Amino acid sequence: MNHDRIHAREPSHHVDRWSVGTVEAVERRDGHWYVTVRPPDGDPVELVVTLAVRDLVLRRLNLDGDSPVGERVWYRKHGG
Repeated sequence: MNHDRIHAREPSHHVDRWSVGTVEAVERRDGHWYVTVRPPDGDPVELVVTLAVRDLVLRRLNLDGDSPVGERVWYRKHGG
């Protein structure tokens, strides 16, 4: 499976290859983390990432609650 990429902070490398969006929904299934992100001017995008990436993103978001819904993230869709 080709996993998508997601960052909690704006990337400093290949900035033009990343999109920004707001997390609309998250779900854990089949041993992966599914994140629905909505770009400012587009339709929602579903990303599939590993649980290790999920843990890293959640730590870096410094969330007040448990959910990243409503948080801004940067992503690259690779397909899964």
